[in-house]
Amino acid sequence: MQSSLEPVFEQVLRRNPGETEFHQAVREVFDSLGPVLTKNPQYADAAVLQRICEPERQIIFRVPWVDDSGHVQINRGFRVEFNSALGPYKGGLRFHPSVYLGIIKFLGFEQIFKNSLTGMPIGGGKGGSDFDPRGKSDREIMVFCQSFMTELYRHIGEYTDVPAGDIGVGGREIGYLFGQYKRITNRYESGVLTGKGISWGGSLVRTEATGFGTVFFAQHMLETVNGGFEGKRVVVSGSGNVAIYAMQKAQQLGGHVVACSDSSGYVVDEAGIDVELVRQVKEVERARISEYAERRPSATFVPGGRVWEVGAQVALPCATQNELDEGDARSLIASGLVAVAEGANMPTTPKAIQLLQEAGILFGPGKAANAGGVATSALEMQQNASRDAWSFEHTEERLARIMSDIHDRCATTAETYGQPGNYVAGANIAGFTKVADAMLALGVI
Repeated sequence: MQSSLEPVFEQVLRRNPGETEFHQAVREVFDSLGPVLTKNPQYADAAVLQRICEPERQIIFRVPWVDDSGHVQINRGFRVEFNSALGPYKGGLRFHPSVYLGIIKFLGFEQIFKNSLTGMPIGGGKGGSDFDPRGKSDREIMVFCQSFMTELYRHIGEYTDVPAGDIGVGGREIGYLFGQYKRITNRYESGVLTGKGISWGGSLVRTEATGFGTVFFAQHMLETVNGGFEGKRVVVSGSGNVAIYAMQKAQQLGGHVVACSDSSGYVVDEAGIDVELVRQVKEVERARISEYAERRPSATFVPGGRVWEVGAQVALPCATQNELDEGDARSLIASGLVAVAEGANMPTTPKAIQLLQEAGILFGPGKAANAGGVATSALEMQQNASRDAWSFEHTEERLARIMSDIHDRCATTAETYGQPGNYVAGANIAGFTKVADAMLALGVI
């Protein structure tokens, strides 16, 4: 980190104690910005860095609900509206017991730069709750979502803040949330939430977008050295929405996907992962990934294992933050790794990123590689605003073009600032400068 940035980072640590994920996200961006401040001293003069690290608004609220046994449960809800210089706050809602303010702030901070890279007019925000949907009945999830939205509704709107899904928040939860918003406001504002069902305002490709986009980005990286996914061995962490569609698109592009995982362990299937079976097990039955191996003779389940042990030429971390560490990076490098593209938010630890870059591995950071989800959310907002609906093919083509533009913008920016091939630096600098210029134009607010 450039010495001039150290006092700003120290201020972030002092003002946000204990929020380790947020600290990590800020540090990762700051490590890239030294050359930017040297070239653009106006950013320092206007305290852009200090302002961009301070959310415009942080909302924390109580979420009471009654479970199936008739007992009152209390969860905590969050919405961090981080930066609106480019447009209304945009970012998902995460329902998971690990959620606390530091997680939401890290995700919201990343979202600022991710949304900037899409080229779409959307700012950065994030939200969620420490509610755990796992093991809950549909009724319990519905009443929780209704209670959550009863508070959240007053803070959101298509021109203010547009939430979407994230871990623990899929089409079912978005439906319950939107229904309660409609009930309270007596308005059918399709643009207030994205990730909606196709029959009531959703966009084709939105379900697939984050996984597809990650693979499109990886494909562009691979094409700079040796020709794409064709024939390459691929390992994916996770088995939820992002992982499923990353595996599907990687296979369509000729990759040989051999492993995926969940929190209980991982499966290896040298015959190639059957994506439809994973979808049946995880999305329809909501079972553990071990069930896949029980139904697939060619597959083996490794309980408690780390999926990166399997070895691959392309690794796609699509589960959660800090899941690929230094030891995993060494194992992957030794197995002949060529590229990593992050489908999750900040899934690779700083030390692991350093090792991968030193080894010459192509590395696509999440704020660039997984931006396809929010980009397609913005396309959903466009369709809602124009009362239109696009075909799958047209929407996927738009997504593919956006991901190509993000890749090229990251590559060009990295080269401009003397770091060719460094997609981390390219993504951070390109994302930051667009937001910083908008902040300067809007004055000190």
